[in-house]
Amino acid sequence: MKVRVFDTTLRDGEQSPGITFGPDDKIAIGHQLAALGVDIIEAGFPIASEGDFAAVQRVAREVQGPTIAGLARALPGDIDRAAEAVSDAEKRRIHVFMATSALHMKIKFGMTPDQVRVAIKEGVARAREHCDDIEFSPEDATRSDPDFVMEVCGLAVDAGATTINIADTCGFAMPADFGALIRRTMTEVVGDRDDIVVSAHCHNDLGMAVANSLAAIEAGARQIEGAINGIGERAGNTSIEEVVMALNVRSDHFGVETGVDTRELYATSQMVSELSGYPIQYNKAVVGRNAFAHESGIHQDGVIKERTTYEIMDPHAVGQEGSKIVLGKHSGRAALRQVFDRQGVEVDDEALSRAFARFKELADQGISVSDSDIVELGN
Repeated sequence: MKVRVFDTTLRDGEQSPGITFGPDDKIAIGHQLAALGVDIIEAGFPIASEGDFAAVQRVAREVQGPTIAGLARALPGDIDRAAEAVSDAEKRRIHVFMATSALHMKIKFGMTPDQVRVAIKEGVARAREHCDDIEFSPEDATRSDPDFVMEVCGLAVDAGATTINIADTCGFAMPADFGALIRRTMTEVVGDRDDIVVSAHCHNDLGMAVANSLAAIEAGARQIEGAINGIGERAGNTSIEEVVMALNVRSDHFGVETGVDTRELYATSQMVSELSGYPIQYNKAVVGRNAFAHESGIHQDGVIKERTTYEIMDPHAVGQEGSKIVLGKHSGRAALRQVFDRQGVEVDDEALSRAFARFKELADQGISVSDSDIVELGN
C-alpha cells in the first residue's frame, strides 16, 4: 500500500515569515522535489498575486513527474485563477478549501453554515469543470463540529472531489483524536468507494504534526501533506523527511511505503534551507548536522564497533555523508584511537593514554581539538 506525499514547501512553506521564493527558486526546488519523488507539488496560491500566479504557471510548465497543484478558496475567482495557472501541467490538481469551524466561518468569511455548504458544493463542482483531480480541505477541521465536517466532506465528494484532506490548520489536534477523525472520514465519507483518497495536513503548533500525520496513516489516510524541513506558518508543517523515514524505518509497524527516493532527502533539505534563508537546527531528525553525530564515549565505542548499535538509519540512505565521531569532553579512548588510525599513525597504549589525558584537560576547558592536534598530543 502506498502513501502519497503532497509537498507544500512552495505554498505553505513559503508562508513562513521572511521566506520569499522567486520564480527561479521555485523551479529549482520543484525539480529537486521531482527528483525526490514526491507525488504532488503544491506550487502556490495563484490568486494571491501576479508573481505567485506566474511562478505556479512556470512550475506547471517546466517540472515533470509530480502532479502540480494550485490552491484556491471555494470562490469562483480563486478557482478559475488556479485552473489557469496549472493548466499546462502534465498532471494537474486544484486544491479547494473552505473554513468549517464556527470561529473561521464567522470571523474570516462572515458566512453561515448554510452559505458554506453552498460554497463548497459550487466551488468543487466549478473546479471539476477544469480538471478531474480535485482536492477539498475543510480548513480548521480539528476545531470544527465533527458532524459538520463529515457533512461538507460528503458534499465535496458528491460534487466531484477525489481527495479529502482533513486539515489541522492550527496544530490543535492530539494523535488519538486526529486518528479518530480520520477513521470517521474513512467510514462516513469514503465508505466502500476505492476512488477517494483521505489526506492529512498537520501543523506543528504543539509539536504534534508528525505524530498526528502518522496517526492518520494508521487510521487509513493514504496522503500526507507537509514541507521540507517542516517550514510553514507559525511553528511550521509536518516535516516530510521525518514522516517518510518513520514509514521507511518502521515499515514493520505501518505496512505502507512512499515513492520517495530517500537518498535525495538531505540534498533537498539543504537546497530549501539555502533558498529560504532558514537554517536547519543541529538536532533536526534525519537531516540535521547532528542526526548521525556522536560525542558520548559509550556511543562512540558502540558505533565504531557496529554502526547500528546507536543508529536506526543508515546516513547514506538519506543522503548524509556518514556517521560522525565528534571529539568533545564526553568522548572516550575509542574515538581517539580512531583518529590515530585515520591519520595512519600507530600508537601504543601509553601514548594513547597520554594523548587522552591531555585531550580531556583541553576539552573540559572548551578548547576545540583537531585530528592533527590529537596526533601531536600522542607524541
